[in-house]
Amino acid sequence: MSNSHLFLKSGFPRAPLQNGLGRYVCQLQRLTLKFCKNNGSSRGMRDFIENHLVDFAKENPGIVVYVKPRRHRTPVLVGEYLNGDREWLSCRNSTQAEITKWIELLKTQNGSSSSLRLRKMWHTDVPSIQGAWTPFLLRSPDANSQNYPSTEASQPFDVPQTATEKLIELFKQQKLEAGDMLEQKRAE
Repeated sequence: MSNSHLFLKSGFPRAPLQNGLGRYVCQLQRLTLKFCKNNGSSRGMRDFIENHLVDFAKENPGIVVYVKPRRHRTPVLVGEYLNGDREWLSCRNSTQAEITKWIELLKTQNGSSSSLRLRKMWHTDVPSIQGAWTPFLLRSPDANSQNYPSTEASQPFDVPQTATEKLIELFKQQKLEAGDMLEQKRAE
């Protein structure tokens, strides 16, 4: 069994508040492309900068792109997010297509949440002392002694009475009242 999970940051699943309810806000704020002008391991990065960087910048006006040439260093992609996280990716000997895929990955993430060990699969800031809700929570105990299948148990609780059912009920009530009045007259 591997112990690599011990070195990951732990936390709860999180997302930017209500991102995508009105409009989607890209969480990638800055993208820095660091490369060497002469080194062979930077060839893919140079190809991306020469052929696709302007198109990427036009398609994503909310992302600030920095190009930083460095001598005798390997190419690096650095993504900075709105929540303050920084993702650092080494692009040594990567092709232009691979760099495009890495940039798309950085653009769709919201920080270093991919390298986060989850403590629980769900989390709430205000836990309930009553316990978790179940479909049987507010059921009557009479349901335990019922024979199934039951037409009575399969009916929904909150269906309002229709107009036809109300009229039938009123008719039956008037019939009973008329019968009671006839019995009173006979008794007199």
